[in-house]
Amino acid sequence: MADAWALYRDAVEMLEQGRLRNAAEKAWGATNRATVALILERTGREPRSSGITHRTIRGMRSEGPALEDLANRYSQRMQDLHGTCFYDGICEPADQIVRDIDATADYIRDAEALAVGQ
Repeated sequence: MADAWALYRDAVEMLEQGRLRNAAEKAWGATNRATVALILERTGREPRSSGITHRTIRGMRSEGPALEDLANRYSQRMQDLHGTCFYDGICEPADQIVRDIDATADYIRDAEALAVGQ
């Protein structure tokens, strides 16, 4: 989870600099790293790609409502922060992207809790 927190701090710094698109990508990276850490902790295997991470977290949805919620949030963040904002350059509405970036800390905390079985 240390990687996730470091990327989140980078996202906040970029946001403070007015670099919304780059902040979105850092927040996505933090989301992805937190999810990889969760999967590694729960399965003993580290996913080799974002595609495998996505497939694995989606497969874990049946393990309970908290994992289902996290998997849904992962998919949404992949689409909004990584795909639409960073790759497509469509970072609007900006206030929603900022809210998603800020919510990355909650995502990481939730992933941490799920990693230890809470």
